[in-house]
Parts: sequence; structure tokens; C-alpha cells
Amino acid sequence: MESGKNTFARLLLARADDDHPGLLFEDERYSWAEVVKAAETRAELAIISAAQAPRPADRPLHIGVLLDNVPEYVFWIGAATLAGATLVGINPTRRGAELAADIRHTDCDLIVTDSEHAGLLEGIHTGVPVERLLLVDGPAYPLSRGVSRTADALVGGTRHEPTAEDRLLLLFTSGSTGAPKAVACSQGRLAVIADRAHLFDITRESVTYIAMPLFHGNAIMANLAMAVGVGATVALRRTFSASGFLPDVRRYGVTYFNYVGRALAYILATPEGARDTANTLHTVFGTEASAQDMARFGTRFGCRVIEAYGSSEGAIAMHKTADGPPDTLGLPQQGMEVAILDADTGAECARARFDEAGRLLNPGEAVGEIAGLNVAAAFEGYYNNAEADAQRIRPRFPAGSGTGVERVYWSGDLGYRDESGYFYFAGRGNDWLRVDSENFAAAPVERILSRWAPVIMCAVYPVPDPRTGDQVMAALEVDGEFDPGGFAAFLGAQADLGTKWAPRFVRVIPAMPLTSTNKVDKRPLRVERWECADRVWWRPGREPVYQPLTPELAAALRAEFTAHGRGHVLSGI
Repeated sequence: MESGKNTFARLLLARADDDHPGLLFEDERYSWAEVVKAAETRAELAIISAAQAPRPADRPLHIGVLLDNVPEYVFWIGAATLAGATLVGINPTRRGAELAADIRHTDCDLIVTDSEHAGLLEGIHTGVPVERLLLVDGPAYPLSRGVSRTADALVGGTRHEPTAEDRLLLLFTSGSTGAPKAVACSQGRLAVIADRAHLFDITRESVTYIAMPLFHGNAIMANLAMAVGVGATVALRRTFSASGFLPDVRRYGVTYFNYVGRALAYILATPEGARDTANTLHTVFGTEASAQDMARFGTRFGCRVIEAYGSSEGAIAMHKTADGPPDTLGLPQQGMEVAILDADTGAECARARFDEAGRLLNPGEAVGEIAGLNVAAAFEGYYNNAEADAQRIRPRFPAGSGTGVERVYWSGDLGYRDESGYFYFAGRGNDWLRVDSENFAAAPVERILSRWAPVIMCAVYPVPDPRTGDQVMAALEVDGEFDPGGFAAFLGAQADLGTKWAPRFVRVIPAMPLTSTNKVDKRPLRVERWECADRVWWRPGREPVYQPLTPELAAALRAEFTAHGRGHVLSGI
């Protein structure tokens, strides 16, 4: 970015004399002026720490924050913003060696936490000495020691004024497809995001509701940054609660809510009330909700639901349109060139063709990787992870193809595109299934299964076939008892269900495994397959008739793998 561009620090400082309500949390209330003052005080503390922490001269101070959604988290985001430091969002759902690796990988110089989360750091090697561990609820929390009078002296009387290029955030990806990666976000990029409030009807009089975790990009980019930009009021929830959602909306007068993953599904699973529409909610924005959940949520709570495709990396953005098919991702943001490419050849995949029932007729040639053709410069990279960077930004065509070098952003997500240009999500990069020599993706099957009324949440994934290829397995979280006959009848009535798409195995799961950002985590489901503690139903033949998979039947199935020389696939997943 050019140095003359706006910074998030300037946007925050514009609130320094703003007495408008800025932050609401439980019984606490802060004006924006008080938020900025709290941030300035902590920024000075960060500057003191910067002078004391041994680190490369060309690297800013890295402040790791290990907290729930509490006011201190917002204050420290502001502190990093004003001090020219980098805030590292530490995921409190990580444990042990993985948590330690996250902290070491991002070179945290100090960690801001509280008594509840400090225990997670005991006995693990983070690389951060105990004297640079700040407990915000501890008696020694050093905010009453006159840091305003001493900070300038300790750093030579100067404070670094952030530029647009300065890295402000390191936020880990959700890890739904592999090890989480630390995504960089600069001061300039966050300032650009903050300027998009009007797209989501966020004004100064709005009350935005943050219940998604602040250590993830969705909460900051799809809420906090825009609220700062227009001076809206932010209502903060410590952790997401489906049952607490509507009471919070009414308590704070919430007008805007952001979500990610399956949050809407969980809210919809709460008991309906006759007065659900009697609330202040106006606009809801997020990613990965089904078309059915979007429609049900908008109707039940009387609000507008805006769904988009995007990620913490920020290179590709797509939004649904009012006149587009309901199951699409929508169209790319204006000026973005996005295509579906064959990851091996770089060629653009064929446009999707559908039959009268909406069934995808050519998944083998239409499904490819969602790629941005002119957005590579927008990707600010992963921290200290050149291998992951190279997976995202790489030439379109293989070396030696004679077609020239073209830097393309490869999203890692599967998709397809129809003749009208609308994009569809087909799953993550490992969501391919191959059944009876037919290739297809998991997401279209999930969209169909989500239509069954009892389904709260579903996940579709491949499991091995005893002879060759895969079989379809679905994990269903349902309202009430699973009805195998009703499920079979539902499948029979879905005209757009591909001939190979009906699940061979159905796992009825009490609670879907999720990442820390409410995205389905399929990895443990793939590992356990049908050999799990939950009840599993299976379809032994071609007919849609499901029966319990007993231990005896499971043992016979394992023996079938051995008989066909495929026993190794059950131990190698």
C-alpha cells in the first residue's frame, strides 16, 4: 500500500473526543472517548514493553492476546493500532503443544491474558518469559503506574506513527482443512474494510453485536472495524450463545449481527417464540449459512440476511444478489476477476450444466478451484510461512507450458460456475468424493440434506469403499430422534439428488464437531468413519432403506475390506 493511504490508527483517533456510546459489555458502558483513552494507556504500556523486549529491530512488537470477548480485548486491539504494534489473536480453544506452537510461530513478545486463561500456558514452552505475561485481572496489572509520564522517556521521546503498510493483525485461520495459519492484515487494509459500513446498513446510530470470537478475522473485519469507522455502538458478548442471542438483541437494542460458520443454525434450533420478530435487529451478515437457514432466520427474526464468500486472507470476495439462484455464492466484488480453474492445468473449467430438477450434470469437468486472477496483490501473506504463501500465490499454468507466468490467488476451495456467471461452493480442497467412478463434491449434497426439516447441521465426507474409491457418509445433528424411514422418503423426493449422492452411512451425532469459529471440523469424522460411539445407520443395498449398523455388521464390513485387499485403508486414514 502507498504510505499516503489511510490507517486504522487515524480512524480510531478520530473517536478520541467522541462521547457517543462506544462499547457495551454486560453491565459496563464506555463512550468512544473512553475506549480510545483506554487504548492510549495500553499503547504506552506496549511501547515500554517494546523497549524492553529483545527482538529484531525491523520487526514491530507482537502482542499476543489470550482472552474471551471482553473490553480489555478491544482496548488492546486499539493499543496495538496506536502503538504501531502487531496484535496476535491467540485461539483459547487450542491446547498444549499446539497452543505453544501458535505463540512461538508468531514470535509473541508479550501475552495479555487473565487468570482464567493463564492456566492454559502452564507447563508449555511459549518463548514468552513470565515477566512479560500481563494478567488483566491481576493485582499487579500495571495500568496505574503513571505509564503516560514514563513511556516517552523510555523510548527516546518518540512514538512511531503507523503507516498503511504496517502489519496490525496476525489472525489464525480456522484450521478446518489443516494446521491454522497466521494471516496478516495491515493498518491500511483494515482502514479500507472499515469504510464499508454503508454496505451493511451500519450507521452511527447502529448497535453492532460481536459474539463471534475476536481472535478471528470475522469479528474484527465484519463488525468492529466498521463500527469504529462510523462511530456505531458495539455490544460485546463474552462467548457465543444461541440461547442468549435474542435476549442480548433486546437488551442492547442490537441492529446488526455478524456470523460465521453454523451460528445461524444453532440460533434457529432454539425454541421459537410468538414474539421473535419483536426486536430491533435489522441486518445480519456472514458466511457459510445455507439458503434454507438464511430464509428461515430472516423470516423468524424479521431482518435482512446478507451472505458472502470470503476469508481472513481477504483476496476474494463474493456477494449474493437478489436475483441470483439461492444456493450460489453470488458474484465477485466489482473489479475482481474470479474463475474456476483446473489446479493441474490452469485451464478454466467448463460452465456447470443442470437438468430440469437442478441436478449438476457435469461435476467432473465443472468443479475446480476458486481462483482470483487479478487479486494476488491484495493477499498480504501468512506470517513466517513461505510454503503456505506459495500455495496461495502461484503461477496459473505449469512451468514449461509456454503460456507465460501469471500470478494467481488460489483459494484452496472447490467451486463451479453456471452459464450466467454465478459461483457455487463445492467444498474444501479435500471434499471430493469418487463413487463408482463418478467424481462429485460434498457441498451440493450437504445443501440437499439440510432441507430435511429435522436437520440442525450436517456434514458430508468420503469414507473408503471395500473394493475401490469412496462411499458417501453423512453426519447429522437432528432435532429429536432420527427417523430412518422419514429420511429415506425425503431422499426419494429430492429430484436434484445425484444418483451416487445418497449417503451409504448416516452418523447421528449429538453435537457436530466445530472449529473455534463454528465451522464444521470434518477431520475427526473422517478418522472415526462408522467405527464410533454414536449410532450409525447404513444402506446395505441400492434401495434407500437404512438399518442400524450393529457391531456384528461393522465387523463383517471390515472383513470385506480385508478380503478385497483394502484393509490398509482403514488404518491409514
